[in-house]
Amino acid sequence: MTIIVTGGAGFIGSNFVFHMLNKYPDYRIICLDCLTYAGNLSTLEPVMDNPNFRFVKESITDRAAVEKLFEEEHPDMVVNFAAESHVDRSIENPQVFLDTNIIGTSVLMDACRKYGIKRYHQVSTDEVYGDLPLDRPDLFFTETTPIHTSSPYSSSKAGADLLVLAYHRTYGLPVTISRCSNNYGPYHFPEKLIPLMIINALHDKPLPVYGEGLNVRDWLYVEDHCKAIDLVIHNGRVGEVYNIGGHNEMRNIDIVKLICKELGKPESLITYVTDRKGHDMRYAIDPTKIHNELGWLPETMFADGIKKTIKWYLDNESWWEPIVSGEYQNYYEKMYANR
Repeated sequence: MTIIVTGGAGFIGSNFVFHMLNKYPDYRIICLDCLTYAGNLSTLEPVMDNPNFRFVKESITDRAAVEKLFEEEHPDMVVNFAAESHVDRSIENPQVFLDTNIIGTSVLMDACRKYGIKRYHQVSTDEVYGDLPLDRPDLFFTETTPIHTSSPYSSSKAGADLLVLAYHRTYGLPVTISRCSNNYGPYHFPEKLIPLMIINALHDKPLPVYGEGLNVRDWLYVEDHCKAIDLVIHNGRVGEVYNIGGHNEMRNIDIVKLICKELGKPESLITYVTDRKGHDMRYAIDPTKIHNELGWLPETMFADGIKKTIKWYLDNESWWEPIVSGEYQNYYEKMYANR
């Protein structure tokens, strides 16, 4: 089995590469990544010498490069993690999200049609469903929840999802889609909530929290997500969408306070900043379908996963320190200064 993993130098993609090479030593894994700011080649150092792994630096929007790779590798599957994914960045510059998340997806599927494929899998997000009210804890996103996007990011992901389903219906392309809740764990890019708070707290820097920090997210440990995608691409029904959720709902402010407690830092570091435009209040996934059909359940409770995540960042400063000191720092100043 040969699998092209796009965006494999990013957070979830790299964890998926590690999972697949470890579980299936006879599989060939090709990582296609253009190494934008969130793609980090150092993340893949543990597998760069693996004879069953190949890294290719190209963009999924480059049709000629994608087709050349398909001609060389004749992949059996494509798992598309490649995406611009940060909501704040999408508000600042929507165009790049449309290019990567929609046009890039179409380029990949056209190659799949041209060269033949057993499965094209689109990694999506629960953000395509919009948000849920805080005062209705009984409500959850299911696969039949209407699309109702809030940001250029979620709109671009929803557009890609609809395109994937259209390629299945129109061309018979064998596709699956998974929509996940917020991931956390090793190699999470430092602009995201949990690593940002860990790293800032370690340096006794302010911990910027949007609004009052009451927004609720359903947190999924990244290894549990990778196991779910593994099940979907091998056993999931073609043409279906599967929601992948952690059953770990937490308010942002409670996560920040928990990180302070774990690191022995004072809550006085918490700084409330002007809320994000169109900020979704609550995400919560009902993963009943993937459990009933494929037997998947999240294995990692948040209390355990956050401790493992904090320990990873404490033990791997050599990975995140160069990121924080570079381009990301300029972006951080732009997003949080004077708010």
